[in-house]
Amino acid sequence: MARTVLSKRSDFSIETHERYPAVQSLSPIGRFMIRSATALLVLLFAAEVRSETVDVKYRGPVDLKAFDCRDTPRSSFIQRVCYDKPKAYMVINLRGTYYHYCEMPYPIFDALMAAPSMGQFYNARIKGSGNDGPYDCRTHRVPAY
Repeated sequence: MARTVLSKRSDFSIETHERYPAVQSLSPIGRFMIRSATALLVLLFAAEVRSETVDVKYRGPVDLKAFDCRDTPRSSFIQRVCYDKPKAYMVINLRGTYYHYCEMPYPIFDALMAAPSMGQFYNARIKGSGNDGPYDCRTHRVPAY
């Protein structure tokens, strides 16, 4: 038979003391912290998961849900690179503006990420001049999202 301990505080029920006798030794601050942590966990698990959408120059909004995105703190020119491997499509943030590249093989993306100078690699192997770039979306298939 459970022992009932009456609490002087009205916000701490008798049932709590009966079910969890160790809780009665907690201070009001400790109980508050436990309640706050529980509420935070409930909010985190109940929160709606939203994907990020970016505005890509010459294309418009692109949902990055399907992309592997990586920030690039070691480059002053390239801030972020996002790649969708199944569609061979890359979105790259160059000093705050997103650009896109189509039909880009994964080994090129991988080499960009591993390059000692990402900016030099981008300028030499990815960026084109005009509409003749090796992965320019004006001359390559643009995937639908």
